[in-house]
Amino acid sequence: MSPELAGPIGFAVVVALIALRVPIALAMALVGTVGSIWLGGWTSGTYVLSNLPFEAISIDGMEVVPLFIFMGVFATYSGLSANLYSGVQAMIGHWRGGIAMATIGASAGFGAICGSSLATAATIGRVAMPEMRARNYSDSLAAASVAAGGTLGVLIPPSIILILYAILTGESIGALFAAALIPGLVGTLLYMAAIRVQVARRPELGPAGPRYTARERLAALSRIWDAALLIALVIGGIYGRIFSPTEAAAVGAGGALLITLLRGKLTGSVLIKGLAETAGMTGMIFLILIGAALFNYFIELSNLTTVLTDAIRASGLPPLGVLFLIVIFYIVLGCFMDSLSMVLLTVVPLYQLATGLGFEGIWFGVLVVTVAEIGLITPPIGMNLFVIQAVTPNLAIGTVIRGILPFIGADIVRVLLLVAFPAMALYLPRVFGF
Repeated sequence: MSPELAGPIGFAVVVALIALRVPIALAMALVGTVGSIWLGGWTSGTYVLSNLPFEAISIDGMEVVPLFIFMGVFATYSGLSANLYSGVQAMIGHWRGGIAMATIGASAGFGAICGSSLATAATIGRVAMPEMRARNYSDSLAAASVAAGGTLGVLIPPSIILILYAILTGESIGALFAAALIPGLVGTLLYMAAIRVQVARRPELGPAGPRYTARERLAALSRIWDAALLIALVIGGIYGRIFSPTEAAAVGAGGALLITLLRGKLTGSVLIKGLAETAGMTGMIFLILIGAALFNYFIELSNLTTVLTDAIRASGLPPLGVLFLIVIFYIVLGCFMDSLSMVLLTVVPLYQLATGLGFEGIWFGVLVVTVAEIGLITPPIGMNLFVIQAVTPNLAIGTVIRGILPFIGADIVRVLLLVAFPAMALYLPRVFGF
């Protein structure tokens, strides 16, 4: 069998193993190891089994992963999510559909601290779903707004997936954080617009809530000053070149721990749970990175990227046509895989393909993560849909799916805007000198 054919077969085997519920790290490591020995002999096998796993997790910048995870974990324990939700609800909850919009706004704010879509959806869902049900919101709109809002945690900095994209491709973490900010804010506004359109057509989906007094609004906003300060300190420090991303992650981790302490929620059991959760999530990501490194080494030996690039150039497809195929590929793959696995499995060969066709690596990273977001809410097995069902009693998955379609439409509009106007992602990195 030719090496060029081994690459696609290896990729198909990994997808099949994942479909059989083999952990993504094990699937990629197994196929990568066997494939490397097959194509490169025992010399390659020795390297793959000895040096490569260490090299995969010992590169510069890896320390930001556990630090940002630590920050998100203790931000959750401190109660920042509930306060963010209450603050946004106090401002716009009296609008028709306003509490669903507040859910989107709170998800964006919490995503800027947490960096994880699934964690954002689960945390905000526990706060927002009971509130919207109490206000007679439709379950379809309520659940879909939480699921869609959760995806903002993938894109709005600091994003764990953006960090891993930077590590795997060699791009700047700071530049990616700057590039993702405007698309993340645009996504937030488009989600709110999707809610506004739905309740304008069917007011019963999201009845208007009570109007808060000026004093009540001020009181609600006063409870989120520490969250706003933490976000400004971490992201502003990176953009202003005050901190490196690693230093910003350390500041964020220390700040989240301090907030938890000042709010009187840092008990011994919370500290132990938070450290254990951070260690567990970090270990999972590191194992996936090792698996991805083994698999990507096999892909390099197979020359799959070179063959794919040559075939596309010979086909006469324009670069935008290739980009369209990549977007469709990610949306389809997102129906069956979570975003982290999807990006780590595919990003290296597709990054090489995209940059080889003249696309900016920073811009492509934002596009990939944006499309990965769509996969998180795309039926049949978009991960956020099941997260919302898991944290909400008596909620059918079909109800969530019915409500999610307008938000997928908003995401498609965002992808089109990002492709039509690359400056959405490239403007801020240039302004901040990355």
